[in-house]
Amino acid sequence: VQLQASGGGLVQAGGSLRLSCSASGRFSRYGMGWFRQAAGKEREFVAAISRTGNTAYGDSVKGRFTISRDNAKNTMYLEMNTLKPEDTAVYYCAADTAGTFGVVTTRGPYDYWGQGTLVTVSS
Repeated sequence: VQLQASGGGLVQAGGSLRLSCSASGRFSRYGMGWFRQAAGKEREFVAAISRTGNTAYGDSVKGRFTISRDNAKNTMYLEMNTLKPEDTAVYYCAADTAGTFGVVTTRGPYDYWGQGTLVTVSS
């Protein structure tokens, strides 16, 4: 399975970005997630979507970020609004190819990871 994240960039605080993650393989069967890692910090959960479309979000992004998937295009998205400087990080997409029941918010079940895309939010 190959994952390719894209859409990162430099944006001012309050702005928006949309990240995309294209995947190979049997995408519709995978649980998918976004994680991020800021400089000097641990990788943290951002959002996840199950193979049935259920979603979950990290507390710091609830109400601002929206995760979605398009199985016909083998692509997952992360719409990020009202961005803050503390959202600055490398964003990674991940696939749970076992299709764990429910929405997976921890790193363990994700067995494939993309290369990451950098999001920088200026104040």
